[in-house]
Amino acid sequence: MGDGGDGADEVLGERRHLLNVAYRLLGSVTEAEDAVQDAYARWYGLSRGRQREIVSPGAWLTTVTGRICLDLLGSARARRERYVGAWLPEPLPDRAEWRHGDGADPADQIVLDESVTMAFLVVLESMTPAERVAFVLHDVFRYPFAEIAGVLGRTPGACKQLAASARRRVGAARAPGPAAGQGDVVRQLKEAWEAKDIAGLLGLLDPDAVMTADGGGMAGAVPRPVEGGARIAPYMVAFADRAPGFELLERTVNGTPGLVARHGGTVVTVASFEVSEGRVTRIWVVRNPEKLRPWPRAS
Repeated sequence: MGDGGDGADEVLGERRHLLNVAYRLLGSVTEAEDAVQDAYARWYGLSRGRQREIVSPGAWLTTVTGRICLDLLGSARARRERYVGAWLPEPLPDRAEWRHGDGADPADQIVLDESVTMAFLVVLESMTPAERVAFVLHDVFRYPFAEIAGVLGRTPGACKQLAASARRRVGAARAPGPAAGQGDVVRQLKEAWEAKDIAGLLGLLDPDAVMTADGGGMAGAVPRPVEGGARIAPYMVAFADRAPGFELLERTVNGTPGLVARHGGTVVTVASFEVSEGRVTRIWVVRNPEKLRPWPRAS
């Protein structure tokens, strides 16, 4: 990551990497941006002499970002216990869809790969904060356990055990890259949904499918997961009945085929899917407007 501590371009050039690490650790663009900003504030708070002593500013910034995220993950557990309904990670649009706001645009920063699919992020949410940090830094970003030990304040051996435990969780959840043909299944689901075709929906939904919705108390959403295709299909049709004029669009969500519902030009719902053997097994629906910040809005 470079030698010497006072190359401003080198230090600022780490932002993309840090944002990618932080989003995978936190599941929130907003929190990831704040964590990275905090890490940079700590760097610029060092004396010039101390900065020059740091051989690898990138490694230093990653360690600090990791510690900040670890603290945030610990406090997030308490916050999520008070959250209204289910909590889901923030869904990300394709770069071309990302709504431009003030400051640096994360659309040019966050890499949409298998480690940010909604299915994968949901599995990460099931881990303890230490497991998540160890797993993401080692298995996703290939950091050695000796460096991860500096983030977690544990021995390299203990960090290796944490990553192994996290890996078992991933394996148990089948965690999951995008299935072949997912785009076709999502397209058919969209058509059946628009037609309010319950039989068509039932043919596309796995009998044991589960739908989880996140409204955060700010948008209507079922408070608990809906289990079974036979229950999900009527719910989808009822949603369409309650929202006349909504427009359903095929869009990439966290790098995989998904759907967004738009009303009056504003994205109000983002749906991600897990598909297995040609049928939808999981649906994650985000309606909390605070989590739809990167998505296009009517002006």
